[in-house]
Amino acid sequence: MDVKSRHHLRSDAVSELETALEDGLGVTADGDTYELVEFEETDWEVVLIDGEPRVAYFDDEPFLTVRGANAYDPDRRLVTVDAGAVSFVSDGADVMRPGITEATDDIDPDDLVVIAEESHGKVLAIGRARVPGDEMAGDEGKVVDSLHHVGDELYEFSG
Repeated sequence: MDVKSRHHLRSDAVSELETALEDGLGVTADGDTYELVEFEETDWEVVLIDGEPRVAYFDDEPFLTVRGANAYDPDRRLVTVDAGAVSFVSDGADVMRPGITEATDDIDPDDLVVIAEESHGKVLAIGRARVPGDEMAGDEGKVVDSLHHVGDELYEFSG
């Protein structure tokens, strides 16, 4: 991915970003430097916190990247999948009900969510919920659309 522009965020933009992460995910992003990176030929916008790609904008909404979620360990908007789903989710597949072991009840349709595996709690992907959290586990159906996952271009990007 070729960088189109890169600039430091103003203090008011940093405050808005930190508030959005605290309110939405219960995490505190406390970096010394915040840089916004825009890319050529893609809509990705990434915020580097102390040089690490911790936040991305999905449809103009700031949310943790996979690396950011693994660094900050969110406890809200969390979907947990079983071992059988790990390879599929890690490859960018959408999340199906049978693979879900748990989902927090603060998830509404269209919310961005963190997708983690159950044995070690490692985050595998970021997605957009199709149904409320209390309706995610079940026997059939796609419930989370994958937006970003381990190994994709955003994951591989380093500041």
